[in-house]
Amino acid sequence: MSMLFFYFLTFAALGLSFWAQFKVKNNFEKYSKVEAASMKTGAETARYILDRNGLYDVPVEPVRGTLTDHYDPTQRVVRLSEPVYYGHSISAISVASHEVGHALQHQESYGALVLRHKIFPVVNFASGVAPLLFLGGLLLGSLNLIGLGIVLFSAAVFFQLVTLPVEFNASSRAKNIIVSEGIIRSSEERGVNKVLNAAALTYVAAALVSLFELLRFVMIFLNGRND
Repeated sequence: MSMLFFYFLTFAALGLSFWAQFKVKNNFEKYSKVEAASMKTGAETARYILDRNGLYDVPVEPVRGTLTDHYDPTQRVVRLSEPVYYGHSISAISVASHEVGHALQHQESYGALVLRHKIFPVVNFASGVAPLLFLGGLLLGSLNLIGLGIVLFSAAVFFQLVTLPVEFNASSRAKNIIVSEGIIRSSEERGVNKVLNAAALTYVAAALVSLFELLRFVMIFLNGRND
């Protein structure tokens, strides 16, 4: 395959990434204006699901910003952005339950989540060093530096791929719980799917961008060896 083709794939993946970010923001804002019939806030939803699963010691805290929601596995705390924490919309309940899904994964030592946590320190280092090695290798014409950069960047790509089942599983858990517990009615499921599927798409796009970037540098390395 030519380098031009890999550039095309990379730009296509970047386009998908920007579109996914737009969809996340658009769907979140749209369904933030739709109140859930249960009238539960995101905080109440998270607390209810955690307690139902025996996670009484996992706190739910508000954080500033929009779409800054996350589960912190090191401190075992669910942090929800203020619109989600205090809101009682379809978006608030969807996002809150998704983050709690990660807490449930942590509780049962879900394989992909455990793996992601274990490799994170290595990936954090590798993702910072790899671009410098690529740049140095290109400027100095050193295939060894490029090759080392490829090895390190491969760890970052692997991390992105491992993230996919973690996020998909958390969303699946979230939808099953809020429907079965009556927090969301069947007529509201479409909105939940819109919010969570858009969020999942961002992870797919990020993985594709990283994968195509890795393949591009592999092609540069192989072409350099052939020359």
